[in-house]
Amino acid sequence: MTDGSVSGVALAHVTAHLDGVLDIQTVPDYTNALNGLQLANQGKIVKIAAAVDFSSQTIGLTIDAGANLMIVHHGMFWNGLQHFRGAPYARMKALIDNDIAVYAAHLPLDKHPELGNNALLATALGLVPSGEFARYKTIAIGVRGTGEIQTPELFERARLFAQAHGGDARSTQIMSGQVTRSWAICTGGGASLESLREAAETGIDTLIVGEGPHYTAIEANELGITVIYAGHYATETLGVRALSAHLSQKFDIPWTFLEAPTGL
Repeated sequence: MTDGSVSGVALAHVTAHLDGVLDIQTVPDYTNALNGLQLANQGKIVKIAAAVDFSSQTIGLTIDAGANLMIVHHGMFWNGLQHFRGAPYARMKALIDNDIAVYAAHLPLDKHPELGNNALLATALGLVPSGEFARYKTIAIGVRGTGEIQTPELFERARLFAQAHGGDARSTQIMSGQVTRSWAICTGGGASLESLREAAETGIDTLIVGEGPHYTAIEANELGITVIYAGHYATETLGVRALSAHLSQKFDIPWTFLEAPTGL
């Protein structure tokens, strides 16, 4: 039995379920990254639109799809308080005029063991996690594992994955015949001095991320770690898809994914 109906599902029921599945109340996140329901509608959900990013483009695609709940990984608010004028006003007006609610899930979705970006990227690349990686406060955001694979083959898998989502993969130097024996994944902006040092301390030889600053390539070479940059956008398409499919099955609500690649 589902909780759905032709007239829609109560927004409160959907968001309460999401909050519980993602453990929204206890998972820490970066400053100004607000998780959970960011904007309500009049109370009924008839269709879900999943997107990596909240933007004017994805709002327009949501309207075109006839959806009235946006589930996004990168939400409405990242830089603190803002004036609602210009583009922010236009976005807010479009949401309210079309009765669209917005739900955001950042680190709670990255870290989820079944619906999360990191676990799902491992599966997409043919890898099996056996541990946690990328510590942040009280949580681990990413995953790690072992098992021999030719590093050029692993890079090729990442490249094909990235290209399927409008991007491409890059890497630090990979030698012919190089073998990955211990790997870690941290999607999105996962390359940092902290993640590289954690990788070195835990014996990781290959780190797979979305993107990272230029200096991470230098630091990786110094530490003897190969970094595969598979694209911030591409590596974070998986979680919102899985979360929306989960909701669709539970509440009998149709859903769609809004492809809006940034190329990064």
